Amino acid sequence: MQFVVHYFLHFGFPFFIAYIFFRKNWKRAYLILLATMLVDLDHLVANPIFQENRCSINFHPLHTFYAMAFYVVLLFFRKPFNNIGIGLLFHMLTDFIDCLMTYSKCTDCLVSSPIYESLQSISQFLGI
Repeated sequence: MQFVVHYFLHFGFPFFIAYIFFRKNWKRAYLILLATMLVDLDHLVANPIFQENRCSINFHPLHTFYAMAFYVVLLFFRKPFNNIGIGLLFHMLTDFIDCLMTYSKCTDCLVSSPIYESLQSISQFLGI
């Protein structure tokens, strides 16, 4: 189920964002939102490149809180930069939701994660 939710949020939900908020140019907006998936190229610098229960947030360089602050700044620029900012921030939200889902199933999996304390607090707040 986590796999389906994760990839729907990465590929399916951006369609709804594009269609609802950028109806005039929804196809272009959708392609931009999909292009922000290139942010995952930073996974290539990790060792190992893929680790099943690893949380991307604050682990990979383009998934850090510093990078996210830059993505917020992009929201205040003109198109297409604000669309890119929306896509990148939604990507981070999707990865964060994935981290929460991993944490809810396996608390010990993320103990060494840089975002462990945040996940623990949010999980307690949400009751999961």
